[in-house]
Amino acid sequence: MPASDDPAAVLTRLLQAVDDLDWPAVRDCLADEVRTDYTELFGGAAETVSGDELVRRWQGLLPGFDATQHLIGTGRLEEGVGAGGDGPTVRTHVRGYHHIAGADGGATWGVHGHYVVPLVRSPGGWRIAGITLRVFYQEGNTGLPALATERAAISPRAARAGR
Repeated sequence: MPASDDPAAVLTRLLQAVDDLDWPAVRDCLADEVRTDYTELFGGAAETVSGDELVRRWQGLLPGFDATQHLIGTGRLEEGVGAGGDGPTVRTHVRGYHHIAGADGGATWGVHGHYVVPLVRSPGGWRIAGITLRVFYQEGNTGLPALATERAAISPRAARAGR
């Protein structure tokens, strides 16, 4: 799927590709370098990684869930505040649902917050240069990410995704 000329659409394409475990489409949405900040969710520090490395990390987690669904609200596009101050930034609410049937402690983990996503222009269209998650709250089984990481390489979902 080619990168979009619509800056607001690239985040929607990314999240749909993530939920489908469509790794080539996920990679196509990302810039060569992506600044990630999930500190409000997982602690640690914000970091800049290659788009390829970010895809590898997500491949080590997301296939371990039986299903995921990332829902965003209507995004607000702010011009001139993206990566390097020259591209747009998408700001939107997000709800991420992650499910593992029969998991001890509950089958679902929900993360509810706000994304701040700066974009950069590439020859093929807009790409995501950063993802910051501001967490409003979590609900459900917060132990599911650890279980999903254990299951990621061997899950039937990973096999269906061609991993």
